[in-house]
Amino acid sequence: MAERRERILVTGGAGFIGSHLVDLLLERPGAEVVVLDKLTYAGTGLNVAHHEPNPRFRFVLGDVADPDAVAPLVGEADRVIHAAAESFVDRSIEDSRAFVLSNVLGTQVVLEACRELETPMLFVSTDEVYGSNEGDPFAEDDPMHPRNPYAASKAGADLLCRSYVVTYGMPITTVRGTNTFGPRQHPEKAIPTFAIAALQGRPIPVYGDGSNRREWLYVRDFVRAIEAVMDNGEPGTVYNIGGGTELTNLDLAKRVSAFLGADGSLISFVEDRPGHDLAYGVRWDRLEALGWRPATPFTDGLVTTLNWYRDHQDWVGEIRAGATA
Repeated sequence: MAERRERILVTGGAGFIGSHLVDLLLERPGAEVVVLDKLTYAGTGLNVAHHEPNPRFRFVLGDVADPDAVAPLVGEADRVIHAAAESFVDRSIEDSRAFVLSNVLGTQVVLEACRELETPMLFVSTDEVYGSNEGDPFAEDDPMHPRNPYAASKAGADLLCRSYVVTYGMPITTVRGTNTFGPRQHPEKAIPTFAIAALQGRPIPVYGDGSNRREWLYVRDFVRAIEAVMDNGEPGTVYNIGGGTELTNLDLAKRVSAFLGADGSLISFVEDRPGHDLAYGVRWDRLEALGWRPATPFTDGLVTTLNWYRDHQDWVGEIRAGATA
């Protein structure tokens, strides 16, 4: 039986989640993966360099907000996974413009190309669109109440996708995921920040009193969830990605420092982030109904991740120096 050929365009495929998604997709027999990435601070060719020899992989340098860059690639694709985004809350608080351009305008450009070329699309959103969770976990039909510019830009993109489903009948699926962790995550994110500080014997910064809670899911499970929705999700439907382990930020910092043998006194409380959401939490019944469940225990994923950062401090140095190629 001949392999079924499928060409998948992944926007933002040189980023953290995007690059792990590319790893997974290239394990599919017959899959060809094209990555479109602008290589801003959060995306680097280092994340996908190991695929360069693979004839089923192609990298294109370009901006999702540029219709001339997007349309030809959508025209070649059987489906699009739109994962490109500016994603760090702190940066969005300092300057929201890049987030609006990439996350909102970029999504509109990809949507228009998919509409004109009748190409199915999966949009990677975030659970932060729901706002702070201080009660029951959010279901997919709950209203959005974003509380920072990053979350607002993703909510805007999310609503654009919904409008294209309703107005044009487009086959768009959306995933809203919990906090993700694993190798190759940008050093500014929480777990890499804690790990790098612990490895270097520097203060480990924790916002406020450390009581803010996050649900953590290992990146391989996260991209497996995206694949499950891509293969089996109902067009026009939103799927939450949950099933992780919830910890306070302080507890997480303690676990990281203990594993890396750092003195617990290195944990240092810093001024809290403006509008800092207390917690996020989602129901993921719809996703589970597709046959997906997390496969990596939190501790196993954390050990793998921390060992990776300990063994790849040169990567960290290159990223901090601004490496993109």
